[in-house]
Amino acid sequence: MPDQSLPQTRTVEAPPGEAVSKNASPGEGISRRRLLGTAGATGLVLGAAGGAVGYASAPAGATPLTSLGEDMAMFHGKHQPGITEGLQARGHLVAFDLAAGAGRKEAAALLRRWSTTAQRLMAGEAAAQDDTDVARDAGPSSLTITFGFGNSFFSRTGLEKQRPGSLDPLPDFSSDHLDKARSNGDLWVQIGANDALVAFHALRTIQKDAGSAAKVRWQMNGFNRTPGATSHKLTARNLMGQLDGTRNPKPAESDFDKRIFVPASGSTDPAWMANGSYAVVRRIRMLLDDWEKLSVHAQENVVGRRKSNGAALSGGGETTAMDLEKTDANGALVVPINAHARIARPDQNGGAAMLRRPFSYHDGIAADGTPDAGLLFVCWQADPLRGFVTVQRKLDRGDALSTYIRHEASGLFAVPGGAAEGEYVGQRLLEG
Repeated sequence: MPDQSLPQTRTVEAPPGEAVSKNASPGEGISRRRLLGTAGATGLVLGAAGGAVGYASAPAGATPLTSLGEDMAMFHGKHQPGITEGLQARGHLVAFDLAAGAGRKEAAALLRRWSTTAQRLMAGEAAAQDDTDVARDAGPSSLTITFGFGNSFFSRTGLEKQRPGSLDPLPDFSSDHLDKARSNGDLWVQIGANDALVAFHALRTIQKDAGSAAKVRWQMNGFNRTPGATSHKLTARNLMGQLDGTRNPKPAESDFDKRIFVPASGSTDPAWMANGSYAVVRRIRMLLDDWEKLSVHAQENVVGRRKSNGAALSGGGETTAMDLEKTDANGALVVPINAHARIARPDQNGGAAMLRRPFSYHDGIAADGTPDAGLLFVCWQADPLRGFVTVQRKLDRGDALSTYIRHEASGLFAVPGGAAEGEYVGQRLLEG
């Protein structure tokens, strides 16, 4: 529950990427939105032309922002935001191609603009120029903005020698029905927030910032359950109704960083990728009409887990280890040999692991009456060949779930480490 009066602002240090409570300072002045009570309850103070707009203190009795709106992720840090944070309620994925004639200089200026915008918006402040006021009454709402580079970016900017080998194109898979127009791209931006208007505001501002330097190649919109919508924290469900992400690597695990982030030393990746990660992005359409014709029992056999609580069919709770050898009274494996959860397990793929951080999507009803809906799959790993590619190849050879999904778009992006104070994202690549 929110406090009944506005708190005194103080500085709070938090690990990179973690949300900061409503009492925190963004580091560059007080956020105009975190000082806002109810809309219209404050006095407007005009700043310099084109600059940020501030608000006077709310009168006694004004209702402060809820905790959901006040939560704030940090822009500066060891890693970029939007990787280890919890799932956000709204998301936008957008890829850009550099404009004809734009090169390294224009790309550097663009990443500098984008980084400034990301820092301001994530702190709950207005855009530096021509803010649209879409998110005027909201707090940061856990907004994160993440930037990455596609394979083609390096030839466009004359930086071929700095292109990581891990950015080699993904192989073809049998479940692919890829639309090239909605795949890949020179630059990739991931936006997530717990408020739809805050997320849209960020998307619109990033697009405007691109100016003449880059144009949108493709853009996708997603959603998840809003934090706090359940009585206690639960693993998210996808549009098939299944818990999704039960075996995700956890930051507390000793080998988490090794699996998810490029090390600062001892890596074959170029130095500018230190503390970065690789994002595989896939638009996976779920054939929901076919899926929903199955009984719950049949759906559970496809996945290998209970639909109600995510527990393995071999017994226990959601986090109980799956017994791959357990059989029923007839001698049949309790977890079918082609069950998705069995095939995708790290211990069935040489330890391959990736941090899945997806959004669901629904883009209306197709001409044949079927829903155009599914998963905007985003996974993070230190090495996509050992992460996504290893697992997807295994799934390609007999995953029961493949009958009910179709991969329709794909991208692979190198996401550099976080920007230090005074830096912009990608500066070590573009100015190194």
